[in-house]
Amino acid sequence: MRWALVKVALAVTAMVVVAFAVPLGLVVKELARDRAYSNAERQAATIGPVLAITTDRTQLERAVASAETGPGGRIGVHVPVSGHHGKPAEIGSRRAAQADVAAAARLGRASISPVRGGSSLLQPTAVASGIAVVEVFVPDAALTKGVATSWLVLAGVGLALVIGSVAVADRLGTRMVRPAKRLAGAAHDLGTGKLGVRVPEDGPKELRSAASAFNAMADQVVQLLANERELAADLSHRLRTPLTVLRLNTASLGDTSAAEQTRAAVEQLEREVDQIIRTAREQKAQTRQAAAAAGCDAAEVIRERMDFWSALAEDEGRTVRVAGADRPVRVPVARPELAAALDAMLGNVFRHTPEGTAFAVDVHNAEDAVIVLVSDAGDGIDDPDAALRRGHGGGGAGSTGLGLDIVRRLAESTGGNVRIGRSVLGGTEVRVWLALDDRRARTGSRRGHRLRRTLGVRRRRTARTGS
Repeated sequence: MRWALVKVALAVTAMVVVAFAVPLGLVVKELARDRAYSNAERQAATIGPVLAITTDRTQLERAVASAETGPGGRIGVHVPVSGHHGKPAEIGSRRAAQADVAAAARLGRASISPVRGGSSLLQPTAVASGIAVVEVFVPDAALTKGVATSWLVLAGVGLALVIGSVAVADRLGTRMVRPAKRLAGAAHDLGTGKLGVRVPEDGPKELRSAASAFNAMADQVVQLLANERELAADLSHRLRTPLTVLRLNTASLGDTSAAEQTRAAVEQLEREVDQIIRTAREQKAQTRQAAAAAGCDAAEVIRERMDFWSALAEDEGRTVRVAGADRPVRVPVARPELAAALDAMLGNVFRHTPEGTAFAVDVHNAEDAVIVLVSDAGDGIDDPDAALRRGHGGGGAGSTGLGLDIVRRLAESTGGNVRIGRSVLGGTEVRVWLALDDRRARTGSRRGHRLRRTLGVRRRRTARTGS
């Protein structure tokens, strides 16, 4: 796909360059030719007023010398015969054939005569004795002056356009191909048994949809495998009771060879069942680890838990607002753990604020972190830092009873943290920072501080708009 885009861009740009550069190059050549002949006409025009006054040879030689704007010997004047016994005068240089000069004088209009090394402009001018012809030599170099440089510039511009279009096409191709490669690699890894593999949902809209569908499919595969292994373990446990009965019954069969064979078969069957149970337990643990490593869609979990808590909020007359949960937001934590943390924070709102108190849940997705905010319009916490420190306890003395241990462990497992502060609604705000990359979360504190300030500004604007 990438090479195909490059070839298309190369072909289209090359056609555009040829379509514009070739005609423009011909126009430049024609402009140079017109410029050379225009200069020649101006030089010939300076001789015309002198010829209208006099045909004296000395005066004409002076006029020719003053009209030369470049190397000498390029202007010539052909004066016709004056009187009955006069002879035609030739002043300056003459390169054009006599027949061409005579034709120009007879026709009375300017003409161009090809000569060795260039061309001669023949400009007829009326004098007292007839028609004089002013000849101006235009060398080939003057006809093509600046044309080569202009063509080189056009070629350079065309080459730059081609290179630029190829670079842009390659960049676009990379942007399209990289997500596709990641998706293909993830599908291959999933096929080899790596259940924790997931793909970022970025790139073009179609590839984002494909990545989202792949992640949903992988989550479903993990869930199906977990159910299957749970069923295998459950069935194996169910076999233990009849096997125990069989083993006890074999004790009354005596010492015959058939009894020994039966007892050996029962023991073998017990070993196989034990092996199935151990294998199912190990695979179940691996499946759970893979599900935790793959993470989950935080927006989907928030929507699901808000559907549950919204019914209770409606009964208590609470206003609920959810923001940022309308698009996928993947976090590197297991779905049950995130759901438990959300339930702990939302449960605190219902337990520690009076009925009718509004609350909100916001999720913000940054490049290196996902922030989940649970805020309410209650009385707030007087000492948030102390409350969070006391929350390290598991209950009893020194514990707030807010259930923030679950939330703290969840955030710290990703390299993030939890903060308690004053919300824009006037009450408590619990901010859970889930780092998408543990290393960047620790080294990017300055960047995280800017993001927190940006979130504060956005939420204040939202509050003003809502009020």
